[in-house]
Amino acid sequence: MRIVGLTGGISSGKSTVSNLFKSHDIPVVDADIVARDVLKKGTGGYKRVVATFGEDILQANGEVDRPKLGQIVFSDPGKRQLLNRLLAPFISSGILREILKLWLKGCKVIVLDIPLLFEAKMDKWTKPIIVVWVDTETQLQRLMARDGINEEDARNRTNAQMALDLKRSKADIVIDNSGTLEDLKEQFQKILVQVTRPLTWTEFWLSRQGAFSALVSIIIGVVVGKNVVGKL
Repeated sequence: MRIVGLTGGISSGKSTVSNLFKSHDIPVVDADIVARDVLKKGTGGYKRVVATFGEDILQANGEVDRPKLGQIVFSDPGKRQLLNRLLAPFISSGILREILKLWLKGCKVIVLDIPLLFEAKMDKWTKPIIVVWVDTETQLQRLMARDGINEEDARNRTNAQMALDLKRSKADIVIDNSGTLEDLKEQFQKILVQVTRPLTWTEFWLSRQGAFSALVSIIIGVVVGKNVVGKL
């Protein structure tokens, strides 16, 4: 199985690239969706976060008020790190469950869409790593327009993440999304060819088909071995 790492920054266009993979029938494990699930009312992550940040972060229906929690953690690096520590075990296990489901289905290539791919040290499990990059000013303008926030809030959010230039230096493949959507799609088509190329032998043995082949080989080896021993 080939696990492709996809990351970027807020308003870099990572979600657009993720959706392009989905539109080409490449399964995507989205860490943001997993993170939303682990904060649902009654879950372990929910209980930890409410116990730590208090019931003031809850809506009238008891669910977490995500924008309010976001304002708290984006303006305070210490609280942001605390939230990440609280949710990391639940998010990691959720991601692994989704990968296992796709492995059992026999998927040969999957995309792991994780904003904190490097920060969570999950980059060591992915190859190649794709970073969606955009220049700082374009990123700020897009974020302010998208969320209707001022420049200070936008900078707080972008500064809360690893710098895109640093992520770019760690990437195997860089998508420059400073241009138009058509420019992005043109780059994506070239990357799609790389991502869907035939599996290496290592990737094949990590796939369900490879594991099945290995199991069959072991069974055949055991049967043949018994027959040989029986004739001695």
